[in-house]
Amino acid sequence: MTVIIFLIVLAVLIFVHELGHFLFARMCGIRVDAFKIGFGPKILSWGSGETEYGINLIPFGGYVKIHGEDPDDESLNGPDASRSFARKSRWQQAIVLLAGVFFNVLFAWILYVGLFAHGVTATTDGFEKYSADFSNERIMVTDVLPGSPAAMAGLTAGDVIEGVGSGQSHQSVENIQSAIYASDGKSLGIEYSRAGQSLTANIVPVQGLVPDKYAIGIAMNEVVDMRLPFFTAIYEGAHYTGIMLEQTAVGLYSFVANIFQGTANFSDIAGPVGIAGIVGSAARMGFTYLLMITALISINLAIVNLIPFPALDGGRVLFVVIEGIIRRRISPKFTNTVNTVGFVLLMIIMVIVTYKDIWRLVK
Repeated sequence: MTVIIFLIVLAVLIFVHELGHFLFARMCGIRVDAFKIGFGPKILSWGSGETEYGINLIPFGGYVKIHGEDPDDESLNGPDASRSFARKSRWQQAIVLLAGVFFNVLFAWILYVGLFAHGVTATTDGFEKYSADFSNERIMVTDVLPGSPAAMAGLTAGDVIEGVGSGQSHQSVENIQSAIYASDGKSLGIEYSRAGQSLTANIVPVQGLVPDKYAIGIAMNEVVDMRLPFFTAIYEGAHYTGIMLEQTAVGLYSFVANIFQGTANFSDIAGPVGIAGIVGSAARMGFTYLLMITALISINLAIVNLIPFPALDGGRVLFVVIEGIIRRRISPKFTNTVNTVGFVLLMIIMVIVTYKDIWRLVK
């Protein structure tokens, strides 16, 4: 089920991204030859007008084949050259190239608006001014450390902590932490609920997870159910999208900077397998969590595609900018070669990251 949900989420995000390229290319009068989801052997294909649509076997990607995006003699001098990407103005080229990124951000914003308007589980941080719209305040487990006492006892992200030890109720994260710290390694009865069912786990806190303290290996946060008026949701959806864009961009910049400093932690990178695990965990917590993580992945996809690396949208935009500065076209043979090499390198990186994901699961 995790794999199926992940493939659906991935297909939707790829479709949204490529739809942006497709629609803006059409708006600019550029011929679009193909719109495909996936790579490799063809599973399903059909034609409509001058465009071939299809689904391919390998689901980790997709593409829109735009006439003249990889220039050749036909797209530059052929009978349909006027409808070629290469013959359009540079501002039109840049718009078409950035349209996929724009659609991924737009999609994330739409998801956030829908979630805020329909109702979403959220932390109170940053939303204090909407306290009148809060309900069902509770303390939720947001992460469980693999191999920890909590994990071995069966606690998972999404569980709601009701009390710790002797049926005592605790109304804050700090109080629960204090009760665990004060256990001195003795078994604690953790009362929690999952999907409306009350459960109890007897867990022995250990040292080493938190410096100089006993811990069971969970992260917690105070959460509420929040439902905003529609127009407020539109504003807060845009605001939250901006926050996620900023945090994602800063995180990516920091990671790249750490690579050059030799301090990067490559375990922070998740490939398809790692992302599938994240999506599966979100789906188990509930549909709203799945939509939240889908929006976040969409934002990550947008930011990554802006990197000025060959074969990515950002790399192609960089060539357009350089051509605008030097006032002449860069050799099509050179750009095509660089983009091909970039694509091969991206595939190699994906294979390496996927291998690390699988090895992490095996461990």
